[in-house]
Amino acid sequence: MIAKDTIKQALLTVLPVADIETSRLVGTASVAALLAVAAETAGAVLESVWHRSRALVDLRVLPGDIVEVFCRCDPEVARQRYALRAGTRAAGHFDADRSIDELWNDDVARPVAGGWPVIEIGTHSPVDIRSLIVLIHTAADGARRT
Repeated sequence: MIAKDTIKQALLTVLPVADIETSRLVGTASVAALLAVAAETAGAVLESVWHRSRALVDLRVLPGDIVEVFCRCDPEVARQRYALRAGTRAAGHFDADRSIDELWNDDVARPVAGGWPVIEIGTHSPVDIRSLIVLIHTAADGARRT
C-alpha cells in the first residue's frame, strides 16, 4: 500500500512549508512520487483523494490492471472526520486553513472511472476487508478477460 499522505508527511519533515500554496505543491509532488513508485511495482494499493480532472491521465499510464475502490462518505461525516484529524498532523498540511470547497467538491465526490472496474463502498460502517478483496480480485479477473 502506498499512501499519498504518508509521503506528504515525510516530505513535510524536511521541506519548509510556509503557506497553503506550498502545501498544495508538496501534495502534488506527493502524488507524483506515489505514482512513480507504483509504476515500478508488480501491484499496489494506491491511497489518495483522487481528483478526476487530474488523475485520469496519470492512472491510465500505470502498468497492469486497475480496479478503483471508491469510498463513499456522507459529506457531513467527512467534514467531522477531517476536523477530528486536524491538528494531529504536521502544521504544513494547513488542515485548519482548507476550505470546504477545496476539500469536498465534484472533482473528488465521484470515482475517477477511467474505463476500469469501480467498486463503491460506504464508509458509514466497518468494511469487511475479506469480502472487498474478493470483489477486487473478481473485478480484476473480469477486466483481464475483456
